[in-house]
Order: sequence, then structure tokens, then C-alpha cells
Amino acid sequence: MKTFLLTATLSIAMATTALAQTGKPVYLDPKAPIEARVQDALSRMTTHEKVQILHAQSKFTSAGVPRLGIRQLNMSDGPHGVRAEVDWNSWGTANWTNDSIVAFPSLTCLASTWNRELSAIYGNAVSEEFAFRGKDILLGPGTTIARVPLNGRSFEYMGEDPYLAGEMAVPYIKSAQKNGVACCLKHFALNNQEVDRFTVNVNVGERALREIYLPAFKKCVQEAGLWTMMGSYPLWNGQHLCHNDSLLNKILKKEWGFDGVVISDWGGTHDTWEAAMYGLDIEMGTDTDGKTADKSKGYNTYRLADPFEKLINEGKIPMSVLNDKAARVLRTIFRTAMNPDKIIGSQCSEAHYAACKQIGEEGIILLKNQSGILPLQAEKYNKILVVGDNAVRNMSEGGGSSELKTKFDISPLQGLKAVYGDKIDFVRGYYAGRTLYADAETLDPDSLAKLKKEALEKAKEADLIIYIGGLNKNGYEDCENSDRKSYDLSYGQNELIAELAKVQKNIIVITFGGNAFATPWIDNVKAMLHCWYLGSMSGETLAGVVSGKVNPSGKLPVTFAKKQEDYPCFQFGKRGYPGVDNQVYYDEGIYVGYRWFNTKKVAPQFPFGFGLSYTTFKYGKPTISSSKMTSDGKLTVSVPVTNSGKIAGKEIVQLYIGDEKASEERPVKELKDFAKISLEPGETKTVTFDITSEALQFWSTKAHGFVAEPGKFKAYVCASETDVKGTVEFTLE
Repeated sequence: MKTFLLTATLSIAMATTALAQTGKPVYLDPKAPIEARVQDALSRMTTHEKVQILHAQSKFTSAGVPRLGIRQLNMSDGPHGVRAEVDWNSWGTANWTNDSIVAFPSLTCLASTWNRELSAIYGNAVSEEFAFRGKDILLGPGTTIARVPLNGRSFEYMGEDPYLAGEMAVPYIKSAQKNGVACCLKHFALNNQEVDRFTVNVNVGERALREIYLPAFKKCVQEAGLWTMMGSYPLWNGQHLCHNDSLLNKILKKEWGFDGVVISDWGGTHDTWEAAMYGLDIEMGTDTDGKTADKSKGYNTYRLADPFEKLINEGKIPMSVLNDKAARVLRTIFRTAMNPDKIIGSQCSEAHYAACKQIGEEGIILLKNQSGILPLQAEKYNKILVVGDNAVRNMSEGGGSSELKTKFDISPLQGLKAVYGDKIDFVRGYYAGRTLYADAETLDPDSLAKLKKEALEKAKEADLIIYIGGLNKNGYEDCENSDRKSYDLSYGQNELIAELAKVQKNIIVITFGGNAFATPWIDNVKAMLHCWYLGSMSGETLAGVVSGKVNPSGKLPVTFAKKQEDYPCFQFGKRGYPGVDNQVYYDEGIYVGYRWFNTKKVAPQFPFGFGLSYTTFKYGKPTISSSKMTSDGKLTVSVPVTNSGKIAGKEIVQLYIGDEKASEERPVKELKDFAKISLEPGETKTVTFDITSEALQFWSTKAHGFVAEPGKFKAYVCASETDVKGTVEFTLE
């Protein structure tokens, strides 16, 4: 804190000199230090002007200070691309003709690449489109932990593990903000379900909060230098998370040193006093969020508008509270809208489509490949039947706030036809409709039966079936404001796949979707690829992997269970999910995702970190630099990995660490590092991981802090969470 104050003092002194030399206000001098610009602007603003910049002035903008030439902040939904322009004060589209953009793959797909370099490419490309559209704040990415496999917004997040989520979010944020576009990380925090998201109070233990639900956010604040953070809708300890004193003031701002802006989720602000005192900086969407027909309430009625100004003027809230909020907003404006180094950007460029394709290629996961049926060799088959609604569905549409208006989307069917030509025939087999808030049960059963019958008839004539289904972005699928109703695939897909497999033994299942789901037919199909959502280049990306032009290298960022009941959140009845009387209890504690499956010895269908390749990899014996480690020291684990197959490929080497004996219970092992390497046939590379005491820590409820206890530890070198290739032991002294 002393260093910060000294730096700020020097900055102001430098800026004062600049003012004397140039004669213009420091805040307008782009070369002056940002803190000096903030303090200068703040000194010139009236109380009313300070309040004005703390709340929305339209659906997706907050005000600047026109009198002083301070620009407004323009925001837009992400995180997979810039949302189509909406009206000034409604959710209606503005019907622009120049707002069609590139849809990038979903963040679950990015997480599946386990490739930090690709994350940086993603952040750079998507922020270039935001900048070109005049946006200052990208509402994303998301690092909310995948606690519930039915969560409608999991496709916007980065999986079940806090280390992986944080590592994959940091490069994205750094690249975007380097371009002068702020990332607004969401949803902070505990927004792990869409059911009752506006009213549910989350009951979670201190340790689970610190070890599972907060670390990715903390890493983005402290390592990526995050500029803005979005609050979330639920309550924690009976207090709304968009104005929560413990989370926003004590942890985020004081403990972590966050100097940016907390923005409410739209409609997430409920009380003027709490919003003012408990950490909120910009209020968006309150009472003018399009949810009602009443347009009589203007933006001046927001909690952080006239009611807040009234309390300030009456002396009921200190001026220091207002100044802190205004300073944070000004800091964000100078970092973005008035940043002289902010890029102009570009839209729908060749480089962006190339990035979209590359991310998708490395995010697709090969989950099964019996008899090496993939890659698919055209000469072996005369008649290839493609079945499934997702083969022709535009999956950039729907999903809620992340819906995108694209210049074009290449469908899976188009991509496969471009490679296999007239050998491809298509039948829908099932139809999902275009329902936002109506579920699959409302579809006409007779129509579904007719489509199914047609598919089974054509299957008899085919040499091979490529089934393309999974989830979509309808309501009660992968969509904001609703969760899935079942772990099974909807629209009768499980039954359809099972019956197709009886007719034709050569069947490849390709699925889309942002969540795990049941695969009761897995033993009866030859191969399975999971694609998440691949964006605008979907069909071409998929065809490249199916044909073998691209060797798949993605691995799961979530655990696929055999059945819904296997997940920890379902072990405790409705109190575990979706909650009882607006109270949900995280009784599984730290045992989320693979931590539960591994420690409780529950066999998954596909484990966390799992993914196959068209080549094979051989791991050598891991070694460690020393068998003993001090609390301030470092150890290095090394392992040689060889491509033992016949084609080039990429392998993701994973390091997990387990505490052999601790004073408080711990999972068997936890992910602590990973590396993605590219290997030619026969090539060997040695992967090294550095281990510090930080990787050995757990949150002690007794000490109320992270501790690393002396004792024996084991480092696991893995190809997936369950595929242990070797272990080494060491002692922390």
C-alpha cells in the first residue's frame, strides 16, 4: 500500500509538471500517468457528475462527463464474439447491417485445448472485433466453476477445475486488455446454476469457497491485471453478490488489491445503501432491463443514481465512498475509451476465421475410436448417411446473452460434403425446434416418430452413419436463465442412436454442447467426437478432424459421469441442487468434479483430462530434482514423452499433486500444472514442471488461510486424471 501511494504521489507530481508545460488538463494528456489523470479529472467533477458515471445511461453504456470531454463506456456481451447491436433502451435488435461478426468457439472448447498460447490468440482476435465496433468493455470471459452438469451457462465457462480455468483465462484477458479493451470477468461468484439464480442463497463453506470457487478469479485479478469484474445474481450469506461486503470489499478489493470496476449483472442491484457501501461501482439494467413494459422509470432512478446522490448530499454516506467509485470508473475510461494506444481493430478478417478454426481444431475431443475407424477414409465407404439436427443447425443462435449474429456459419453437413462429396446423404432423424423457453416435451411426438422412422430406413442402405447431435442453445439446453431438466440427451436422441446402431454397426457419434451428458449407447458405437461449440468455422473445423487432416488433441475440462446421480451435487437431495426454499447447500465441499470421483472411487464414463489422438504417446519414467523441499524452495519434475505412432500429434501432459497425510481431509490429487507439446513421429521431448510450496497448500479452516504442511507428497504425471503414467515422491520440510 505504501508503494502504491508513493507511486501515485510521484505520478501526480509528474502530471502537474506536464500541466505547467502544456497548459492543458492532465486528464486529457494521454502521456500523463493514469493515476494523475484520474485525480485531475476527479478534482474538476461535480458531485452530480461523479454519480452520473456510476450507472447505465442505456442498455449497454454508462455515462462519461461531456462537459470535460470524458467519454462514456460502451459495453457488449461476449465472450465468444460481439453481440448484435440492441436498441438504446430495450432488448430489441437495432437492425444494423454492419454488425455481423465472427463467432468464436465456446469457452468450454477453449478450455479443452489446454493451450495457453491459443487462449492469447483468442483474446487478441475477439478484442479486435470489439474495438472495431467501438466497444470498451467485453463482458467476459467466465471462470465460474462447473458444479452442476445441468447448468445452462456452462458453455460460457472453463470447466470444473479452478487451476485450469484460471490458467486458460489469464492469457485471454492479457491479450484483450493489451488492445485497450477491458475484460469483465464473470460471474463473481457462485453463479453455478440458472434455476432460481436471482433469489437463491448459496451456503458454501469457507474452504470450498477459497479452494474451488475463488482461485480462478483471483489469478485473473493478480496475474492478468483484470480491469473490470461482473457481480452475479445469487446471494451469499444472505447478501446479494452484486453488492456483497465480504466478497467485493474485503476479498476482491482489499485482500486481492483489485483497482478496477465492479459492474452489476443486468438487474442485479437491489438496494442503494448496500450498492453504495458494499463494493458495487457501476449499476446496469435496473428496472429498465426490458423485463417489464413500464418505461416510466428512467436511469436517474437507479440505486446508484439520484437516491445515492441524495444520501451523499445529506452526509449519510461519506464523499470518500463516491470518490473511490468515480476514480475506479475514470481509471477504466482512461484504460479503454480514452487510451491513446487502443487499437482500431478489425471485423471478420481472415486472421479471425483462422483463429476460430485453430481453436476449434484443438478443442475437439476424441472420446472413442474403436478399430481406428477415424480418421474416415472415403475410399472405404460408398454411402455415408449423416443423421441429426445439429448437422444443419446454426449454433451461434440462441443461448441467451451470448447469442451472436454472424456473417456466415459453415454447418457440419456443409463441411463434410466439401470433403466427401456425393457420398454424403442426410436425414434429420430428430428435430429440436427453435424454442427459447419451451422444452423438448412440447414438440410433436408424431413428427419426431416420422423423422426417426425415416432415419432408420435410410440407415439400412448406408455403409456408415455419422450421427451429429448433442445439445443446442434452446431453453432448457445450453441457455441462460434455464438449466437442463435431465442428464440425458433430449429429443429422443439416446433411443435414436441405440436403434441406428442396431441397423448399422459402423456408426460415428459427433456431439455438440457445453456440458457433460449420459452416453448409454457408447458401447454400441464405433467412435465419438465431442465438439462443444465451434463457432463460424464449425463445419470446416469438424471435417478437418474427421478426415484426418487435423489430429485431435483436445482433452476434457469436465468429468463425464455415467449417470446423473454420480455427481457430488446430487448426493444430498434437493438441498444440494436446485435448493430448498431458496437455499442451496454445497455439502460436497471441496469435492467438486474429479476430486469427488477420484476420492470417493466413483468410476466416470470419461474422466477429467481425457482425450484420444490418431497417434500414440509413450511416457518415460518421471524424475524429480530432489526428494526434499523447503517452504521457500522449488523442485522440478521431468518426464520424457515420445510420439510412438505414425503421424504428428499433440499431447497434453498433466501434473497432479497429492498430500499423503494432512491435518484436514484433502482430495487424492489435484491438478497443479500442464503442458501441451507437439511431436513428430518418433520424436521425444522432455516436459518439466516446477513445484513450489504454493502448489502444496490447502485452505485451513483452523488458520483461516492457505497453509502447506510439512510431510510427504506425491506428484502424479498423467495423460488424464485417471491415466497415471508415473509418480515421484518428495517431502516438504
